[in-house]
Amino acid sequence: MELQGLIESLQRDFPSLSWSEFRGQVRAWVSRDRLFPLLKTLKEQHGFDMLADITCVDYLYYQEKKPARFGLVYVLTNTQTNQRLVVRTFLDEPDLVAPSATPLWEAANWLEREVWDMFGIRFAGHPDLRRILLPEDFASHPLRKDYPLQGLGERNNFPIIRRAES
Repeated sequence: MELQGLIESLQRDFPSLSWSEFRGQVRAWVSRDRLFPLLKTLKEQHGFDMLADITCVDYLYYQEKKPARFGLVYVLTNTQTNQRLVVRTFLDEPDLVAPSATPLWEAANWLEREVWDMFGIRFAGHPDLRRILLPEDFASHPLRKDYPLQGLGERNNFPIIRRAES
């Protein structure tokens, strides 16, 4: 089934699903409360067996109308048909929590930890949500647009790692 037909069939179960297509790339938008059921349906009923990526976009200074500050982006692949689908949901402060996709794809474990570390998005039900790139006591999320380009002086507190210790 081509992706356009797939999205149209999904709209029966997910009436709030909206989607767009540009140059063969299909993107679907879903509300946070319908995100996990949609991901589960895509995996179990439509063969999207590979989670290629999870990332986040900070729309803080976006000039055009924006639905929320953060856009959570899931890139899914059907390895049998080589189809790709991008699923997005939007989150706004102070409620930056999305359901974890780890029960569906084990790869979500590290990807969600990276999004937590860099953007501060929490994943409900994640088995081990902790920092993956920065020290545990790092208080900020450096890929947010309101994080200063030169940092907040926290690099002075990083432990020095010598070659023999690494």
